[in-house]
Amino acid sequence: MAEETEESVLVEVDADSGVATVTLNRPDALNSLTVPMKQALLAAFRRLERDASVRAVVLTGAGRAFCAGQDLRERLEPGAAPLGVEVRQRYNPIIRAMRGLPKPIVGAINGVAAGAGASLAMACDIRVASDAATFSLAFGRVGLVPDSGATWFLPRLVGATRAAELALLNDPVSAADAVRFGLVGRAVPAADLATEANAIAVRLAAGAPKAIALTKRALNASWDRELDAALEYEARLQDMAGRTGDHAEGLAAFMEKRPPRFTGE
Repeated sequence: MAEETEESVLVEVDADSGVATVTLNRPDALNSLTVPMKQALLAAFRRLERDASVRAVVLTGAGRAFCAGQDLRERLEPGAAPLGVEVRQRYNPIIRAMRGLPKPIVGAINGVAAGAGASLAMACDIRVASDAATFSLAFGRVGLVPDSGATWFLPRLVGATRAAELALLNDPVSAADAVRFGLVGRAVPAADLATEANAIAVRLAAGAPKAIALTKRALNASWDRELDAALEYEARLQDMAGRTGDHAEGLAAFMEKRPPRFTGE
């Protein structure tokens, strides 16, 4: 059953699989982001963090775009917040919520992902693109600087040389090149995107929730740690995972040669 967390952001939870689908829903505006839409998106991620029935999330867009970034018409309205304020108060909390969500996010990139829309895609844990999708930072085209984590994610995903080209030249990247660069994991025919992304999310939802949350935490931390610190952090998290009921269930299932039934305990 679909529920609306504001008309521009739809949230649907499949109770059977434990997968929530968050859809950016301004297709006529290429899902460009307004203040109410950003508020709704942040609220959706915060709600999903509290929902114990949700184990994995799919983020996608309605229509032919994933997200075209900021709605530039809104920036021309009287009383629009200074850009620094808008980034700090509206965009950064969304990126923090996505990276801090203890549940994996699968980005189903169905079309253009530009500006902050590209940043949203990069903030997902796993990215699957339609073969019709394109990626573009595009900030330089309007005299701005990449934001919403773009300058942090991009070098880590594609390397410093490629990141500089994409950030400074603002050229669009095809789905095939996005796979080649490491920006997304795979590209599939547009007709298969929803099925592919949902299948990945279902697999994740069937995993051990605490172990997945701790793995996501370790991956986040690894980008800022030296090897010795990473080794110690892994040991700490492994100790936590080893005390869970899901670990005991995993061992039992292995010995009994059956699929594990993880409960999140």
